[in-house]
Amino acid sequence: MGVPALFRWLSNKYPKIISPVIEEQPYEVNGEQIPVDTTRPNPNGEELDNLYLDMNGIVHPCTHPEGKPPPANEQEMMLEIFNYTDRVVNMVRPRKLLMIAVAKMNQQRARRFRSAQEAKEADEKKEEFRKQFLKKSKGDQEIHEEVIQKTWDSNVITPGTPFMDILAASLRYWIAYKLNTDPAWEKVCH
Repeated sequence: MGVPALFRWLSNKYPKIISPVIEEQPYEVNGEQIPVDTTRPNPNGEELDNLYLDMNGIVHPCTHPEGKPPPANEQEMMLEIFNYTDRVVNMVRPRKLLMIAVAKMNQQRARRFRSAQEAKEADEKKEEFRKQFLKKSKGDQEIHEEVIQKTWDSNVITPGTPFMDILAASLRYWIAYKLNTDPAWEKVCH
């Protein structure tokens, strides 16, 4: 979210701020996956000192992605968030500063609560469907479990929720891991 219409304003006023990005891919040698060496110069021909990430733009696509099923649980969500963040960092390769902001605006709460209400209504409809389905299937529990799944409540991506606490703690752990194991992260201030 961030500042409403800021990106549009910036890109209209300064169109050269948008540029295509070359994303190096890992390659395989004798069946072994060789990761991208992000300590090498940026393949985009431009070295960048700083990268500022608003995690809102990463968390949402990772928790309910387009074109594929959502993660089954919070652990899978965290792994998706780490992979997506790592991909962005590898494309940009900041050399001095990586700032990761995990913040939400209070005005988003109303929207979240509306979506929570809609999710509750969807779950109620699923429950009604489940009852009808059980009547027709004569209680086949295995089929029942496959058909009925509770809707994940995106309302948890709100300040002060346990999900956000887990996200913050998971990011701290992952960043510490990257700082200690990834040579490209060694000189990035945290």
